[in-house]
Amino acid sequence: MVHYTDRVLFDEVWEREGLSKRDRSLVTIAALTALGKMDQLQFHLGFARQNGVTDEELQEALLHLAFYSGWPNGMGATSVLKSIVEQQD
Repeated sequence: MVHYTDRVLFDEVWEREGLSKRDRSLVTIAALTALGKMDQLQFHLGFARQNGVTDEELQEALLHLAFYSGWPNGMGATSVLKSIVEQQD
């Protein structure tokens, strides 16, 4: 799994020219939030920040997603973001 994550997903898919890394981060966060995958979201919210997505944009995206993916998923994702921001600030 690690091999495919590193070599295929991050070396090939994330490096394609069709979307910026910033946009890929937002799409990934939307999918993980909708699916309730908070463990994976922990990494990808931090990665989105590295890819240029601001904390305010992430908060707004998660609020928007809560209405489409379910309030519990939105709240869970917001809690994950809050802990990331608190740890890094």
